[in-house]
Amino acid sequence: MARPREFDADVAVEQAMSLFWRQGYQATPMPRLTALLGIGTGSLYAAFGSKDELYARALKHYCDGLVAGLDRDVRAGSDLRTALRDLLITMVTADVADPEQGCLLVSATIERAAHDDTVEQVRLTLTAVESVLTEALRRARERGELRGEHSPVELARFLTTFIQGVRVMGQARAGREFLESAVTGALRALD
Repeated sequence: MARPREFDADVAVEQAMSLFWRQGYQATPMPRLTALLGIGTGSLYAAFGSKDELYARALKHYCDGLVAGLDRDVRAGSDLRTALRDLLITMVTADVADPEQGCLLVSATIERAAHDDTVEQVRLTLTAVESVLTEALRRARERGELRGEHSPVELARFLTTFIQGVRVMGQARAGREFLESAVTGALRALD
């Protein structure tokens, strides 16, 4: 008879996500994972199958939170331009404060580009980001915040790409002034 699991798998995924986010997949050895989670290697394998599967769950958890947070943030505020500016400046502030933390989505894209499951999760997440932004832009158009000639889909694709670029430039330590200037320029696309 198998012993009952003595740890919360959701908490373990959250903790592993933080470690992978900070260190990356390759720089996170199994002993570090098991020590952080307070479990043995056998328990990790029994619960998650492998380090790869734990990473996949941690990345999905991050991505789900990223999309949900984006949706919440673009609905906040009186107009989309303000909501987007606030969201982007929050990213800039986080990246300036801790450029090594960066964005797990960007790190996953770079570090695990040869792993189809990671690439697929990144693609699905970026598609979800685009969808959230497209719907927000359509709502903004209905409220008269965008001119009729703006394509919500094209703007959403631009903003999706811009957001990832901001995260990369933050990790490259571009600096607050540079990043805030880029945000100002990007928001002009909504004019």
